[in-house]
Amino acid sequence: MTNRLRTEIPEEEAENELVVEQKQPAKEISENALWQLFAATFNAEKATSALPFVLFLAFLGMIYIGNMHLAEKNIRDIAKLGKEVKELTWDYKTAKADLAFKSTLTEVAKRVDTLGIKESIEPPQRLRAQEVKDGH
Repeated sequence: MTNRLRTEIPEEEAENELVVEQKQPAKEISENALWQLFAATFNAEKATSALPFVLFLAFLGMIYIGNMHLAEKNIRDIAKLGKEVKELTWDYKTAKADLAFKSTLTEVAKRVDTLGIKESIEPPQRLRAQEVKDGH
């Protein structure tokens, strides 16, 4: 700006001005069934023509809700069966340990002592069958 004439300054300012672009008008929204249903120019004919689409959407919504309920029920049943399997596993392990304890030699001896049966002190003997030569 130094050493310039006053007449040249307005010309530079005119060149530096911002150019404002004009916006193009928005594209018209295509008229589909859903847009017709919510448009400001709503009438009975358009509502009647959009009714099958709305009913189809309602049907899909009901199927979606029913499917979610079924899935949640299945998840609850799986969790319940898992807990039941754990309980039965614990019962099995408890019964197995109890049986192993009760089948020890000392426990069996204690139980049969009340019946009058006593443990044998003598070792077992081998019995041999004699061959019959008569053919009978």
